[in-house]
Amino acid sequence: MLPESTLHRFHTQLDCLPTLLSGVAADAMERRPASGKWSARENLAHLARYQEVFLERAARILAERQPILARYKAEEDPEWPAWVDLPLREVTARLGAGRSEIIAQLENLTLEQLARVGVHPRFGPLTLLQWIEFFLLHEAHHLLAVLQRVRERE
Repeated sequence: MLPESTLHRFHTQLDCLPTLLSGVAADAMERRPASGKWSARENLAHLARYQEVFLERAARILAERQPILARYKAEEDPEWPAWVDLPLREVTARLGAGRSEIIAQLENLTLEQLARVGVHPRFGPLTLLQWIEFFLLHEAHHLLAVLQRVRERE
């Protein structure tokens, strides 16, 4: 089974969104920094899409012997254009639905399943549990980016 702390983060990590977005004007959700990085809404769309990608990767790790999993780049994802333009309400709905699906798929994995390995091109062999932790850290990084986008002064 997943460690309690990991499962708890899956259940609660996105609970920060109402606080992060409280009082934020719609135009702030769309604002991109001078660097051209994603807006807050685009970061959230990325998180929603990446949940699907992650579930596909987890399925491969469970089904194949040490699959090599390419780095995910949204700009190279044929599905990304359909996600990047979604309105915020749809993005947050998909985030919630995707999270429920991830929890349902992962919460009852055995220790043997969590020990299965997928190979990341930069980080090498990672157990499924390490991939799960990587997913949560990646998500936290983008949640920080959301906070930065909506609170940055121009």
